[in-house]
Amino acid sequence: MITHIQGKLIEKNPTDVVIDCNGVGYLLNISLHTYSQIPDKEQLKLYTHLQVKEDSHTLFGFSSLAEREIFRLLLSVSGIGASTARTMLSSLTPKQVREGIASGDVALIQSIKGIGAKTAQRVIIDLKDKILKIYDIDEVSVSKDNTNKNEALSALEVLGFAKKQAERVVDKIMVSQPDATVETIIKQALKNL
Repeated sequence: MITHIQGKLIEKNPTDVVIDCNGVGYLLNISLHTYSQIPDKEQLKLYTHLQVKEDSHTLFGFSSLAEREIFRLLLSVSGIGASTARTMLSSLTPKQVREGIASGDVALIQSIKGIGAKTAQRVIIDLKDKILKIYDIDEVSVSKDNTNKNEALSALEVLGFAKKQAERVVDKIMVSQPDATVETIIKQALKNL
């Protein structure tokens, strides 16, 4: 197994890079997240995942071990291939994917191009326990924030506000006041809507 490649950066594109390692050029498929992390300097080291199929050997490159770990976890889900996993890591940061799965946020996972409701649910069902265990995330804190957020959103919808608009306002409130109660979230949202 090739675990990383270090060498001279020859070519850099949003979907792939070519690294010259002692005279051999390696093509590595990358996510947009990795692309944004790659510095414009000559020497580059990327962690890799080698996918072996009947008709091809494909290298995937990652700027961090954490991103590679999420990629491998996504591959373990039935129905998620390498290109879908790469799309997920291009649409969201590895941290967003990890937290979305840990909190059971089907809408977030489903917002990725090519992921339907069933696939999003399968990803969460298959990976939630693994992610909570591997990253030692406290499920109580994740679900408490989500419960308050969801209750506030439901209340705002009942009051007649558009879901998308309400979600944006509530997300801003949750960022500035992560421990806000449902009442506080609703009061703040009503001021901003």
